[in-house]
Amino acid sequence: MIDGPPALPPRARIPLWALGAFGFVVALVLGIRYAGTSHLAGLDALVLPVVDRVEGPLWYLATAIDFAGEPIGAVVVIALFGWLCLRHRRPRIAILMVAASGVTVALTTGLKPLVGRLIHGEFLSYPSGHTAFAVTVATVVALLVIDVRGLGPVGGAWVLVGLVAFAGLAMGWAEVALGAHYPTDTFGGFGVAAAVVPVVGWAVDRLTSR
Repeated sequence: MIDGPPALPPRARIPLWALGAFGFVVALVLGIRYAGTSHLAGLDALVLPVVDRVEGPLWYLATAIDFAGEPIGAVVVIALFGWLCLRHRRPRIAILMVAASGVTVALTTGLKPLVGRLIHGEFLSYPSGHTAFAVTVATVVALLVIDVRGLGPVGGAWVLVGLVAFAGLAMGWAEVALGAHYPTDTFGGFGVAAAVVPVVGWAVDRLTSR
């Protein structure tokens, strides 16, 4: 048994599970829609030409953001925010950070060959693991902020949506700008992460309360 507040603060559970259900639907629908494809269609055809292949300072910015989702960068990010959780005496949220990140990375890696979507003719692209990782971290950080600040349902929902949107858009832009993913791959990554965090959080609370 681990003392301290739960990984899923009661005030955040309704918006978190709602976001998770929405994310699951997004990931499932897009995965089915683009399974086995390797060409631009729909939203991708509109967005990709505008964002693809940035140069100059924007390329360096995109590369820096992308690094946060690489193995070394991800370890640094998890260690930093995990320490922040422990500093605020939220060990269950720290466990959630590590566990949800691991599940998200494993799930996005496993889904790629199942969906079979290719970019540049040979690289599996759906869903975006980098975007999923960024959204996972942002979601857990939002739970920490909600719990520490004692935010109500409305304020908590705004923090949750705001941090998730910021992280998802930033990493999604970087991945598309660097030519690593289609825009809809990043939406799929968001969906996977949004669906994973509440489930893993529920499991963490159950296991650590015994």
